[in-house]
Amino acid sequence: MAQLKGLDFLDLSGALSDDEVMIQHMAREFVDREVLPIIRQHYQDATFPMELVPKMAKLGFLGSNLPEEYGCAGLNSVAYGLLMQELERGDSGIRSFASVQGALVMYPIWKFGSEDQKREWLPKLSNGEKIGCFGLTEPDYGSNPAGMLTRAKRTKSGWLLNGAKMWITNGTMADVAIVWAKDEKDVVQGFLVEKGTKGFSAPEMTGKLSLRASVTSELVLQDVAVSEAHRLPKTEDLKSALSCLTQARYGIAWGGVGAAIACYEAALNYAKSRIQFGKPIAAFQLTQQKLVWMVTEITKAQLLALQIGRLKDQGKASHSHVSMGKMNNMRVARECAKLAREILGANGILDEYPVMRHLMNIESVYTYEGTDDIHTLILGHAITGLQAFE
Repeated sequence: MAQLKGLDFLDLSGALSDDEVMIQHMAREFVDREVLPIIRQHYQDATFPMELVPKMAKLGFLGSNLPEEYGCAGLNSVAYGLLMQELERGDSGIRSFASVQGALVMYPIWKFGSEDQKREWLPKLSNGEKIGCFGLTEPDYGSNPAGMLTRAKRTKSGWLLNGAKMWITNGTMADVAIVWAKDEKDVVQGFLVEKGTKGFSAPEMTGKLSLRASVTSELVLQDVAVSEAHRLPKTEDLKSALSCLTQARYGIAWGGVGAAIACYEAALNYAKSRIQFGKPIAAFQLTQQKLVWMVTEITKAQLLALQIGRLKDQGKASHSHVSMGKMNNMRVARECAKLAREILGANGILDEYPVMRHLMNIESVYTYEGTDDIHTLILGHAITGLQAFE
């Protein structure tokens, strides 16, 4: 039986197939070889490492859980999750790129698009020839996407889009945006808006102290004309857009594990080599208490993500299951990053170590794709049957 690389305290490997472990090995080696040597500088410079896109595409990392007939890898949910875990271990910006490309762009085209749209876009997005983004969040509507103001008006030749989107990963560099807008009947529709379309712009947002190795943008639509062929024909109001978020949140649940592992491994290695009062600080009770909490909670997060993945492959995973994974695992990642910074002491704030970078990134991932509070209320509704949003 092949063994996972890295933290595997409860022999999670024994619950995985050889193919799933192979994907984890491939992704981990990619991160060690291609991401970790360059991510520090990209984070400092607030630039996304575009040179990684063709490399990820060649390895099948983009839209990896979609069918092979469209040029994708056809991975199961657990293998996909392990891939997201390792990419996040490198940096949230790298996992976010792959997650948006696959779960928020390729997935809605596959799920809600026409056959022509699938044949045109999915192979190009999978091989990295084209980059996509997902436009749902608006300046005044984040946790309440139903309040969106972006409108789609039917015309003789198609549709006219007007509105604005905010906090859009990949937006400025995207060749196509999946834009969600309300039609005249207030039904939410999905549209493919291509870069260069008149009236469409995607200015990059600057000044971020988190996710610095990621492109975050606004989307501005001013009388943007698109044809009916650019509408996703199988969308069913807002629930279609939210189902895309469920796909992305599943990947984030695994990503949280990856960020936590990166912080734990950095803290453990540091604690074993840092000498104070004549012995490694790993020999002190309070340091061991922090490390034990970290490894225990990471292990529980791994098991949670694995079970959701198995349910997903069986068609039994609900959006509330995924909410539990995203909520819990990002809480764990956040706390692990804080404890790791404590163990590293003043050195923890240096970019020589990955901890502060992960800590700052986690602050974004903890919030995006549904805040901790929103996922708590989703779970509250699932267990009580009572809706707290209204």
